[in-house]
Amino acid sequence: MHTGPKIAQVAALIGDPSRANILVGLMNGQALTASELAYISGVTPQTASGHLAKLKEAGLLAGEKQGRHRYFRLASPQVSRLLEGLMIVAQAGPARAAPTWRGGDELRNARTCYDHMAGRVAVAIADRLIADGRVELDDDGGQVTQAGYEFLAGLGIDLSGRARRRVFCRPCLDWSERRPHLAGVVGAALLDHALEQGWVERVRDSRALTVTPSGVAGLAAFSVEVAL
Repeated sequence: MHTGPKIAQVAALIGDPSRANILVGLMNGQALTASELAYISGVTPQTASGHLAKLKEAGLLAGEKQGRHRYFRLASPQVSRLLEGLMIVAQAGPARAAPTWRGGDELRNARTCYDHMAGRVAVAIADRLIADGRVELDDDGGQVTQAGYEFLAGLGIDLSGRARRRVFCRPCLDWSERRPHLAGVVGAALLDHALEQGWVERVRDSRALTVTPSGVAGLAAFSVEVAL
């Protein structure tokens, strides 16, 4: 198998700082225009268009046109996982020179990771669900127990109708906390519910999520304490 050259090609694309900023800017799962991505990456619209074309050709981005605008998003959850993994590796280093988190406390507290939640809050939710026997995780995947289905249904989170064309439940190593939060269908359902209930709100032009006063009460169901 000649995978080496393909890995090198993808790595070279991501290795450009402007293209890396474009990809990271799309890790919140939203679709953005070329102009918005040019601003995020700090380049001219013409330069951004060239980067976007290369990323789309490599299968890292998907694009769709609505009206006069063309929107871009990450091609799949696998791309987000790749970026998250690279962030973890980039943060790692020798013990004597291990870097500290510099992403800001708001971003570390709660943020989006493609279509699910990451940060301290998300890790705390995962910890509680596991401790209570509602979710079981191993290195490669996870499952929701019957007690977990009942608990989540009691909160209004119905997993029965969720699409099964993707991984149902899996751990995603949190790159600021270095411990897993929940991804897959279950992770996406938790984030959707938190947004719908107004527990968290998106921060404009950022992956950060702000926990609201109602979120403090809502997250208490997971024994998660958040200070406003």
